[in-house]
Amino acid sequence: MIKSELCSLLGIEYPVFQGGMAWIADGKLAAAVSNGGGLGIIAAGNAPAEYVKEQIKIARSLTDKPIGVNIMLLSPYADDIAPLVIEEKVEVVTTGAGNPSKYIKEWNAAGIKVIPVVASVAMAKLMTRLGASALVAEGGESGGHVGELTTMVLVPQVCDATTLPVIAAGGIADGRGAAAAFMLGASGVQMGTRFLSAEECTIHPVYKEKIVKAGDLCTMVTGKRLGHPVRSLRTPFSREYSKAEYGGMPDDELEALATGALRLAVQEGDNEKGCFLAGQVASMVKEVQPAAEIIRDVISGAETVLKGASTWLG
Repeated sequence: MIKSELCSLLGIEYPVFQGGMAWIADGKLAAAVSNGGGLGIIAAGNAPAEYVKEQIKIARSLTDKPIGVNIMLLSPYADDIAPLVIEEKVEVVTTGAGNPSKYIKEWNAAGIKVIPVVASVAMAKLMTRLGASALVAEGGESGGHVGELTTMVLVPQVCDATTLPVIAAGGIADGRGAAAAFMLGASGVQMGTRFLSAEECTIHPVYKEKIVKAGDLCTMVTGKRLGHPVRSLRTPFSREYSKAEYGGMPDDELEALATGALRLAVQEGDNEKGCFLAGQVASMVKEVQPAAEIIRDVISGAETVLKGASTWLG
């Protein structure tokens, strides 16, 4: 099976991360991914510290493998969760939707591996200087908060700009995508949308069914006007939000329109008012599987592709 420097750095079997998906990536899913040989990650999202602490407790009760916590830096609770991961002795912290500079020194001092999600070369260079352990280079194909550059363009540039291990994210759901990421210079891959179909993922059955039945043009991006674009499935909510965004609705009302929409999707499967976050690769997710099986399929698939690469030439 494929190994990389990430495996020894983090104490994991396979160089596969599970994305930190708000209100989705809980302790149960993170433990299942870690038990399967990857790195399971609990998403703090917009949740308070008490919720995150409870999810860490759940994960620890289900696995003795390393786990991570993703901190969304736009969250009003980020300052509370930053010391919590130290208190709970979390092995890895990933960050998104912002700049984690003010926290990195303390996290490093506590022995935490800090792995920021970056969407530009400039941010990759800054995080390298400040002492990150690795970087997640996330292309705009991914679900949730997205940047401008695609994975194919971003990953090799980030790899050229840093000496740190790089984890490719965005548009990866099978061995072919993982093999391509390794060829671009990545040391590992992060998948979010693929793990929405994991048996251990506790999203509403309607959400899971939407992923499995998704087509190639299933997603859209909203929120650009507010400066934090988000990719989600095309639903009545996302279409109405897009109309409001470009129809002159004031920013504060637009922000309010999205409040709680993800939780409605995750917990209630509300097709009208729910925001179903997903990456463009949702159309490649065809079945519900255990998290460990997903990891094995992706890694073994990547090995097959890489070993047979020469057959495509000549």
